[in-house]
Amino acid sequence: MVSPGSELHTHQWLQSCTALGELLGHDFSSTSLSRLYRVSDKLLKHQAALEGFLADQEQSLFDLNRRIVLYDLTNTYFEGQCAGNPKAQFGRSKEKRSDCPLVTLGLVLDGDGFPLGSQVFPGNASEPATLKTLLEGLQGKTPLMRSKPVIILDAGIASAANIAWLVEHGYQYIVVSRERQVKDPREQDGALLIRDTGRSQVRVYRDLDADSGETRLNCHSEQKAKKEHAIRNRFNERLEAALTQLQTGLSQNGTVKNYAKILERIGRLREKNSRVAQDYQIDVTSDAAHN
Repeated sequence: MVSPGSELHTHQWLQSCTALGELLGHDFSSTSLSRLYRVSDKLLKHQAALEGFLADQEQSLFDLNRRIVLYDLTNTYFEGQCAGNPKAQFGRSKEKRSDCPLVTLGLVLDGDGFPLGSQVFPGNASEPATLKTLLEGLQGKTPLMRSKPVIILDAGIASAANIAWLVEHGYQYIVVSRERQVKDPREQDGALLIRDTGRSQVRVYRDLDADSGETRLNCHSEQKAKKEHAIRNRFNERLEAALTQLQTGLSQNGTVKNYAKILERIGRLREKNSRVAQDYQIDVTSDAAHN
């Protein structure tokens, strides 16, 4: 019950993997799968009340510290028109199925991983716009939301509007910065935290942004830096080899020489090697005789 699955998974669990029937005095072998689907539809009408009740029960049973809230989104697709579901809309699929109608699921968890609330949004919903809707829906319905928790977001949800809304309503937040780090953290004086994992040393440096008032934590891992450097080298080698092959082909028979086609090839190479493409300036000179 604390590891829920689909109706089909629950039906199999009731049939062969639990003693719940003996505890309740009910024979689940006579329970049909279609009955679980009908029950699910009825439960969905009381979703908010059930989620609030369960969150209260978990709080009283486990004395949870709910000063931390994690919020994220995912989506799932339907293989069909799904004309009867107005929330099934075309959007950006995280499973690479943007050819199918989608719905988006928003989920709020506490720091211990207990769910506090969920909501289904249309598949074409703007992900950042869902944060305000879900947090306002939870306000006052759980012990957690009667105080102001620390909200943890990923960079995709942390739009400027969402950050402004969190600040305006007194929420603290933690988010991975979208900004590229220009300054090497190792150039800063005094690490706030040094953790030696045995394989790599991780250093954390703290900086205060004077404009926003945000506290920035810059983390540096020697092992990750070496890995990133090796990956960039591979992309550099691959891009340079492809450009060399393209240039060599200009003096060979049976190869692409059309100016527009060459630019198209270079565009695809830049896209394929986007991690390092900005490090290169590629010039192509048109020769009218070979156009």
